[in-house]
Amino acid sequence: ILSIVNRVRNLKNKYRHEENITDEFNYTKISADTTDNSGTVNQIMTTNNPEDWLCFLLKLEKKGVPQMDDSLLNRLIGRYSQAVTALPAEKYSQDESYARILVRFAELKVLQDPEEARDQFHLARLNCKKFAFVHVAFAQFELSQGNEKKCKQILQKAVECSAVPLELLETALQNLHLKKRQLLSDEEK
Repeated sequence: ILSIVNRVRNLKNKYRHEENITDEFNYTKISADTTDNSGTVNQIMTTNNPEDWLCFLLKLEKKGVPQMDDSLLNRLIGRYSQAVTALPAEKYSQDESYARILVRFAELKVLQDPEEARDQFHLARLNCKKFAFVHVAFAQFELSQGNEKKCKQILQKAVECSAVPLELLETALQNLHLKKRQLLSDEEK
């Protein structure tokens, strides 16, 4: 039995190595195509893990500035929506990449529909409570909408539910008390 287990482990390792080489080749090949990423998406959906999705989505974002390119914004929102749908919250709520996907999706939705964005931030916070950056992003959204009281409530609830790192929450609360418009500077993020 031990021999069989070792063989299976060796085959898995070999397969993963070959798969990584194939992934790198496909990402390189697909990255030349700026319009259709269906091959990459199909491959990502096969493995369906948040890290692959996040890597793909961030590469897609580098193709322009979503705030200035409606076509790119719509494509990004579509792809983020696809990722959120493909990744079950029950399975990935403790995964940082999954949490980053949820937050970035909400941030992009702000550019189209702030009410839908609020729903997405709320969903991110419900599903990924342990990550302080999720709460800070939602609080930043509320602050940008002029809801200082709601912003403060979100940050305080994050502290109560022991989101980590606590220092991030403390810095955001301190900046809120100092009446800064940004809860975290780029450096603090």
